[in-house]
Amino acid sequence: MTTRTTPGSRPRPAAGTARRGAAAADAAPGTDAAPGTGHALAAELADLLGPEAVTTRPLDLHAKAHDASHYLLVPSVVAAPRSAADVAGLLAAAARHATPVTFRSGGTSLSGQALTAGVLADTRRNFAGIEVLDGGARVRVQPGATVRAVNARLARHRRALGPDPASEIACTVGGVVANNSSGMHCGTEANTYRTLTSMTFVLPSGTVIDSADPAASAVFAAREPELHEGLLRLRRRILASPDSVARIRHQFSMKNTMGYGLNAFLDFEDPLEIFVHLVIGSEGTLAFVAEAVFATVEVKPHVAAGLLVFPGVSAAAAAVPALVAAGADTAELMDAVSLRVSARLPDCPEQIRALDLPDPAALLVEFTAGTAEELADRAASADALFAGLGLALPVEMTRDPRERAALWKVRKGLYSTVASARPSGTSQLLEDIAVPVPALAEASRDLAGLLAHHGYADPVIFGHAKDGNLHFMLNEDFGSGDTRRYEDFTEDLVDLVLGAGGTLKAEHGTGRIMAPYVRRQYGDELYEVMQEIKRLADPRGVLNPGAVLSDDPRSYLDDLKVTPTVEEEVDRCVECGYCEPVCPSRSLTLTPRQRITLRRDAEQARAEGNEELARQIMDGYDYSGVSTCAVDGMCGTACPVGINTGDLVRRLRADAAGPAGSAAWHAAARGWGAASRAGGAALSVAKALPSAPIEGAAALVRKLLGEGIPAYDGGLPGGGSARPRRRDDAAEAVLFAACIGTMFGPEAGGHPGGASGAFLDVCDRAGVRLRTPEGLGSLCCGTPWKSKGMTSGWEHMRSTVVPALVEASEGGRLPIVVDASSCAEGLAVMLRSAAESGSAPAALRVVDAVEFAAGLLPRLPVGRRIPSVALHPTCSGTIAGTTPQLAAIAAHVADEVFTPAEAGCCAFAGDRGLLHPELTASATAPEAGGIAEAERARGAGSPSTRRATARARSG
Repeated sequence: MTTRTTPGSRPRPAAGTARRGAAAADAAPGTDAAPGTGHALAAELADLLGPEAVTTRPLDLHAKAHDASHYLLVPSVVAAPRSAADVAGLLAAAARHATPVTFRSGGTSLSGQALTAGVLADTRRNFAGIEVLDGGARVRVQPGATVRAVNARLARHRRALGPDPASEIACTVGGVVANNSSGMHCGTEANTYRTLTSMTFVLPSGTVIDSADPAASAVFAAREPELHEGLLRLRRRILASPDSVARIRHQFSMKNTMGYGLNAFLDFEDPLEIFVHLVIGSEGTLAFVAEAVFATVEVKPHVAAGLLVFPGVSAAAAAVPALVAAGADTAELMDAVSLRVSARLPDCPEQIRALDLPDPAALLVEFTAGTAEELADRAASADALFAGLGLALPVEMTRDPRERAALWKVRKGLYSTVASARPSGTSQLLEDIAVPVPALAEASRDLAGLLAHHGYADPVIFGHAKDGNLHFMLNEDFGSGDTRRYEDFTEDLVDLVLGAGGTLKAEHGTGRIMAPYVRRQYGDELYEVMQEIKRLADPRGVLNPGAVLSDDPRSYLDDLKVTPTVEEEVDRCVECGYCEPVCPSRSLTLTPRQRITLRRDAEQARAEGNEELARQIMDGYDYSGVSTCAVDGMCGTACPVGINTGDLVRRLRADAAGPAGSAAWHAAARGWGAASRAGGAALSVAKALPSAPIEGAAALVRKLLGEGIPAYDGGLPGGGSARPRRRDDAAEAVLFAACIGTMFGPEAGGHPGGASGAFLDVCDRAGVRLRTPEGLGSLCCGTPWKSKGMTSGWEHMRSTVVPALVEASEGGRLPIVVDASSCAEGLAVMLRSAAESGSAPAALRVVDAVEFAAGLLPRLPVGRRIPSVALHPTCSGTIAGTTPQLAAIAAHVADEVFTPAEAGCCAFAGDRGLLHPELTASATAPEAGGIAEAERARGAGSPSTRRATARARSG
């Protein structure tokens, strides 16, 4: 007999402990079997997809297991289909083996919807296509493309996707569709549900439908008659119940990602369109979306922002309707604790740092416009409105991009500030709810009280106020298995939100965390409708069981993630995945998140006494985790808690090298001048000989002695020339010419003196006088040693370089200009270290030659312009912030400057590209494809479209 519940009623489950090893519940419903070992299924999938597309290696399984949520399931198989047909075959095979399938792309989900103990289908690797349509008015996207990558393609048309999740750097369109993503600006008007115009989906039956096809509705009815008729039947059932209609309209008047999008039955009549919109937000439980077409939104170029400070949350919430009516595009709420936490940020604006109010709240407000005049009108109207809002402090709207960026850094920095301060071994949970806007103030106060009541320190609450959408963060330790506090808080939260007429998930998806509460929110009648939708679309229960719907009231306590203490970088990681799109090894081996989580999983296995599992997890880590990391630091630019995984890898390399390796590199540091000249001479000899025998010989030596021996490629240039020497008492700057110019000569057609010679010519033309430090031929920025963790050799080089530069720069009076971006970064690190230890003055200043040359442009007239230039911004230049100067130099000499949207780190990383050429090949393939596509679009080969590639040298 089924117990009936009405929305919000509370059948409270018995409290207890987290259930470990509950993955058997992840078996396909309707079968008695839990997921098998995966080997038989893996063999069948390898025959179908190819052996390179399927893995059961423990390292791969554990690397793919982690997402941004606080749940963890390890798949039995990871497969990477290439097409919709592959997916259809994969689903059929999984059904035969009674094994569930979960689709996974960016892994930024927060609610546990991207996990499985069955088959994890990696849709990021082979589904990354982006096609701009109708001059940017529409865009066709595959599920593996990130939101940022799509918007980069649309930017030239001044368009963007409507959904604008904060995780746009890493979240992919597959997740955007699966979770009905919205964001800080789009509200419910431009979310995924409202802007997706068509999709190609694959049903568990193997049926593939492109809903944009004029015949799609007829094909859908013919191939899936039970689903087609069932949807019509459910629509009639809903429309016959005024209570159901009213409840649906209320629930979806807010941001709402709980359960299935039943508003589709009210918004559409055609069963195909109903199903398409049910798939949106279904978290991969109804179908696989192979591609989607979106209507895009205009990006208005003129923006004014300001921080409105109120005497409390009630006053801030009360102001929201007036701000929305006045056309505010954004209204981001920050409570008193949020503002206090923000003051810890190093670049926090003074207006926040100086707040002296007992219980303030703030709204970060933005107005946008298509023209400056329109924005001026809106700003004037806003000023009149502000006067009547009861602000605690005067407000001044700003149009300065830097000031706006500082305000948004505060808002977006809340997560990183709290997460980085959490105790080691705890999990960071970022949750969200929504309530009707009139209930926002009371809900915010009650939520803060609830968090405090259950002992969660510093309960930071913020959110999208104009949508009644609140986010909050809490730290929880699931390692002990005692979940009583977390259970009690969750039950009280459900009471609070449903009592306010809200939804338990506004943006993050139902996932596993709220699946047991869908019935409570919607009541039995609509919950049964959702169950029938699932049965009609996925009768064998293959797709992502455990997400969205659950009849087990304690299932949200299954498979909670444990985060053991391991190392500094590992312990700070929140597993958000923001680092992954910028990592050059992401398509070859591992990402920074995976390098970290594998170490966590191995440590947890050891803690549980399973040394064999720990060994299996780490088998292959030396190559995948250590050798193929470029240690370029790009992960640190994207990480919300500031982790540079390269620091971890450098330590691991130093440990692996041992005393012998350290001694060898120390000796190299002592004789670096001769070593660099010898390297250049060897390349010159090799260049003069036929390349094939040398490539073969190098390959044989690598096979015999290991991959610590560099490979040789006939495309490499010959050796370079000696570094320049200049003495000039009236010098305006010091030139630190990089040693890489000695080892590697210029490419064919380049300046005969390489980068150093070209830079000297530019300075001579501009009338800038330079000097070089004494003994430059034996000096180096230290990057070759630092990247390998060779501390002894690096310290010796520092002891040689620093005095030479102190003398040459006259104690820091002159800037030190470096002609290779990565070397500029390495030298800056070296001099900063010396200053901190007291061995060098803090005044020593390193300048990238790109930045220095950009300042000379007014003195450099251009005689003949280049038609078109493609830029490759280096990782070092990106970190240093010199990419705009690189673009300015290119614009000074070229009619068109093109930076591929796919541009990223080349991963050559000193000698890494010679030790592991496959790493650089993998890292540069997307960018090369972007340039090739641009060439085709412009008619490559014609004189008017010849392209030069300007690349700030990465070393």
